[in-house]
Amino acid sequence: MTTETGSVLDKEILASFSKSQFEPEWFATLRQKAFEQASELPLPKPDKTKIDKWNFTIIKKLVVESAEFADLTDLPDEVKALIDTEKPEQNLYIQRNHTSAFSRKTESAVKQGVIFTDIFTALREHPKLVKQYFMTADGIHVNSHKLAALHAAFLNGGIFIYVPKNVVVEEPIQAIFMVDTAEANIFNHTLIVADENAELTYVENYISTVEVNQTVANLVSEVFVGAGAKVAYGAVDTLDKNMTTYVHRAATVARDGKVEWALGLMNDGNTISENITLLKGDGSYASSKTVVIGTGVQKQNFTTKIQHQGKRSEGYILKHGVMKDEASSIFNGIGYIEHGASKSNAQQSSRVLMLSPKARGDANPMLLIDEDDVIAGHAASVGRVDENQLYYLQSRGITQREAERLIIHGFLAPVVHELPVEQVKKQLVEVIERKVRS
Repeated sequence: MTTETGSVLDKEILASFSKSQFEPEWFATLRQKAFEQASELPLPKPDKTKIDKWNFTIIKKLVVESAEFADLTDLPDEVKALIDTEKPEQNLYIQRNHTSAFSRKTESAVKQGVIFTDIFTALREHPKLVKQYFMTADGIHVNSHKLAALHAAFLNGGIFIYVPKNVVVEEPIQAIFMVDTAEANIFNHTLIVADENAELTYVENYISTVEVNQTVANLVSEVFVGAGAKVAYGAVDTLDKNMTTYVHRAATVARDGKVEWALGLMNDGNTISENITLLKGDGSYASSKTVVIGTGVQKQNFTTKIQHQGKRSEGYILKHGVMKDEASSIFNGIGYIEHGASKSNAQQSSRVLMLSPKARGDANPMLLIDEDDVIAGHAASVGRVDENQLYYLQSRGITQREAERLIIHGFLAPVVHELPVEQVKKQLVEVIERKVRS
């Protein structure tokens, strides 16, 4: 049986893949059901962006076999730049296309019972824990829409992290998902569970080191923050222009929990990005900082939503985007305070800088308030480079091109400085530099 998704894969291929990964029966069954549902479900409908002709469904290969890395010195230079290759103690995972290619854990993380492994090992060794959380976060259930169903059906990579109660992971956990073959379609799932009063910093990089064919990246991250727990989540995405990307990063935060997002969304191809946080518990907190650069003719849609259910919950959204050439992007920010979430605070700010006449950026801040005793506010601006700033810099001997570069770096700095790993922060600055000068 072949379901009409545009894919050349069928149920037999999926069953064979499940068997090769020794997946538990519940997950193999979930794949099959999701595959069947995919043909019936509609695509998501991002605001003001038509995606019906984007390539999300033509999947010619489920996996591409790749070699592991014996040592960090074997990594491509682009990947070496993201890590400290001389550091003996680090929490690091590297996925090469679909292969778990390198893994290292600190001794303290192991002693404290931290689980940090690829998603398929987690399914085999911790099936009940994975089943409890997998695709249960807000907006990304298996039957949410076609792309969610395809994600569950074609999942072929990702990681699982569990931090036990009261454990603080001192060293950041870093995951690098690299694409170095033209045929790789990436369906990655990142699942992070921080139990009560646990703390961790997680940073991930999606990076293409080669030009790919017309392929798909369907990426889902779910973060579950327990009572009193804290999770800092940083990401830098730099996928190739020929890879159509759907990414959904979601968090559910319990009482007095805290999640902080710092996202550098630097893909060169068409992209839909959703960053959804549910502040479920009283006193919960979320901040989401996003930086974006659009170039060429790419089209992008970015939605950030913080939903308040708990009393005294706080949510802050900050988005800065730069559009060049003929690129266009939609920036949606949603602060939603439900009835009963009294004394909550929802704030957001979106700013878009356009560098050329044909570039376009739309900022759409939205506040949905169903409770009286709250604080809420939003701000948005879309415009060109400030002529007064340019004049000031040029009057001091700086060329116009260099002056624009400095203004852009200053414009994006509030997000860049929030990334929690120095090597990744440096990489984001370099990506910004490359895109600005292209």
